[in-house]
Amino acid sequence: MSEGRIRKALSGFYYVDTGSEVLTCRARGKFRKEGISPLVGDRVEVRELGNGEGFVEAILPRKNAFSRPAVANIDQLVVIASGAIPKTDPFLIDRVAAIAALKGCSVMVLLNKCDLDCADALYAIYAAAGFPTLRVSAETGEGIEELKPLIAGKLSAFTGNSGVGKSSILNALDPAFQLQVGDVSQALGRGRHTTRHVELFHLSCGADVVDSPGFSSFETDELNLELKHRLPETFVEFRPYLDQCRFVGCSHTKEKGCAVLEAVRAGKIQRSRHASYVRLYEELKPLQDWQERKK
Repeated sequence: MSEGRIRKALSGFYYVDTGSEVLTCRARGKFRKEGISPLVGDRVEVRELGNGEGFVEAILPRKNAFSRPAVANIDQLVVIASGAIPKTDPFLIDRVAAIAALKGCSVMVLLNKCDLDCADALYAIYAAAGFPTLRVSAETGEGIEELKPLIAGKLSAFTGNSGVGKSSILNALDPAFQLQVGDVSQALGRGRHTTRHVELFHLSCGADVVDSPGFSSFETDELNLELKHRLPETFVEFRPYLDQCRFVGCSHTKEKGCAVLEAVRAGKIQRSRHASYVRLYEELKPLQDWQERKK
């Protein structure tokens, strides 16, 4: 038996890196019976069959897991945004960041295409909210060297709205990386997705990265009751104020004596971040216990 990490999952095959080779593996039928699926990023035990093939026998304990995109053991989520075409809606960043916080996964914000637009508004929001925030340009190389030590030694999932430059940044990080880069429709202000499946890559700077499909993949599977009940704490800059509200059970949306709202008025919490919180709160509000049990 050997241990390794799943680097790619495609058509029922799992490509497991044992450190000495990459084995093409099938998963044991017991996983299907138990309702468990091996995920990219999983640490697994494999039984080698020879000729570069094997069976996934066991999945080692996970740090976290996402259902869409289907990845596990992510150290940080790198959210790529842009102030140029296609411009990123802050709500998309905040929605994904809340899900990441629920999973115990840190978030970094990369503002790509800074050669076209410095994205000052986005930079101000996320730097003030306490997220590591970096301006980069896949086109000119600006910020790429500063990015490398921030991802070295970690497993990072790169995501962002379509056409924002995920694949271009990964190509800039490692010359050996040759991901297909899509163009951006000037009329629609969005790009065509070029990432078709989830795959883990090791870069020359010492980082492991997952190039996952874009924001649209973080769908309602992750918007569940747990997020509904823990939503305030997933907005990390809200945390110092959560136990200071006048009323127990404060929703932090409109109540008198709400310490979060007072912090917003005082400029200690960004208004756009609170607006995203309220929007998510309203999205999750109709979700009931019986809907969760039905899954």
